[in-house]
Amino acid sequence: MSQTHTEEPMTHRQVLEALSGLLLALFVAMVSSTIVSTALPKIIGALNGTQTQYTWVVTATLLAATATTPIWGKLADLYSKKVLVQVSIVIFVLGSMISGMAQNTGELIAARAFQGIGVGGLQALVQVVIAAMIPPRERGRYNGYLGGVMAVATVGGPLLGGVIVDTSWLGWRWCFFVGVPVAVLALVVLQKTLHLVTVKRDNLKIDYLGATLIAAGVSVLLVWVSFVDSSFAWASWQTAAMVGAGVVLLAIAVWVESRAAEPVVPLNIVKQRTTALSILASLAVGMAMFGGAVFLGQYFQIGRGYTPTEAGLLTIPLMAGVLLSSIVVGQLITRTGKIKPYIIAGTLVLVAGFGVLSTIDHQTSLVFVSFGMLLVGVGVGMSMQNLVLAVQNTVPLKDIGAASSTVAFFRSLGGTIGVSVLGAVLARRVTDNITHSLAAAGVQAPAGGGETSNLNLSALPPAFQHIVRAAYGDATGHIFLISAAIAVVGVIAAAFMKPAMLRSTLDLSAQKPASDEPVGASR
Repeated sequence: MSQTHTEEPMTHRQVLEALSGLLLALFVAMVSSTIVSTALPKIIGALNGTQTQYTWVVTATLLAATATTPIWGKLADLYSKKVLVQVSIVIFVLGSMISGMAQNTGELIAARAFQGIGVGGLQALVQVVIAAMIPPRERGRYNGYLGGVMAVATVGGPLLGGVIVDTSWLGWRWCFFVGVPVAVLALVVLQKTLHLVTVKRDNLKIDYLGATLIAAGVSVLLVWVSFVDSSFAWASWQTAAMVGAGVVLLAIAVWVESRAAEPVVPLNIVKQRTTALSILASLAVGMAMFGGAVFLGQYFQIGRGYTPTEAGLLTIPLMAGVLLSSIVVGQLITRTGKIKPYIIAGTLVLVAGFGVLSTIDHQTSLVFVSFGMLLVGVGVGMSMQNLVLAVQNTVPLKDIGAASSTVAFFRSLGGTIGVSVLGAVLARRVTDNITHSLAAAGVQAPAGGGETSNLNLSALPPAFQHIVRAAYGDATGHIFLISAAIAVVGVIAAAFMKPAMLRSTLDLSAQKPASDEPVGASR
């Protein structure tokens, strides 16, 4: 096997130029999810969808992104990272266009799944390319830029989505079309600024079987999670069949990966202490953050009666927390070379934030809700990107793609499970709350007033509207209580991580014995 690396590290200016294109790509991928968060109640209402379909519009993208993330990461270790980023952008653009032209919720879910393949590529590859350009010690401050883009995308997305659906001459379809010009711009910028020497390898063997088995096993389990307790019972033949099939597929995948020449998920990396614990923490953080945050837009609109634009504005504390903490902590990590203390602190703050949000109902003070969201944002900003950095610090450059994408894979997996499970819990509690409130108030449910009409409040009688709002508002706190419990796992995993100084070299083999060499040391 022969390898070729860049002879000289990129200068700060060259890094910033290339980073601008990467951040644009990451921005548009993140906006694609967050822009939908406040617009989704209106979209599902317009398409006359159900609460289950509401969840699946989000889950479909996460599922596709999750299943393909490790494949993108492995391909980045074998082929041109630049070309792969550009391919993922093209897939994303096509998915966005098809989503915007959907005529019903089924078409929208399918288009979002295709879009998710591109999102999975961008999530994995942006981290991989940055790791190929910048040593871990220096990467702390650049992770601050990543966190800033995440914050702007997550704040700007809901706001933009709210404005679009509230503007009569635009309509919800522009929630999907609006990202296309930005993605095209990212494509052009990357073509001009990103210059990486491809690692060349002889006798390439791509593990297609392992990739297929992983994607199939994960997909089967996630489909089961989405439908259990709503379409069929926990103890049923459907559960036995789907769980059994998923476990068998993943077990075979592990066996295949242990014998593959170029495994999609290298088990020798996954078994390392830092990687294993980072994966566990990422799983918990992803499950808590995605699973909890995706329902905030629904809480503000349906539970509290705000417009999509207002709902977007009300989520600003969450993103302000991400923005501030990621930038500040990124600088501190570069300055000190230490990462574990910040990850532990971040997961603790995350638990505290969800603990605060677990007490809310449809009448809670917005100041109190904002405080809880701020804590959650701070916790995410301190932990999420740094868990990837902790893993990247322990692996050689040739495995950076597989290692980075493995952490991103489990974070997305956690998010998908979180959205599915918490969405199912929310739907069940909302239904129970509505049933009890109707019985207590003696209000007759409107004809056909099942899940379909619950999300289209304008079509409901005033008395029923109030009951539905209270049901959603009161049920949301329970979702955050579950998120807090899940986030505790992240705290435990972070506590057991091995303390380590971030290296100042791009490749592990170039690292000197002393681990705390000065920032900017050359290879």
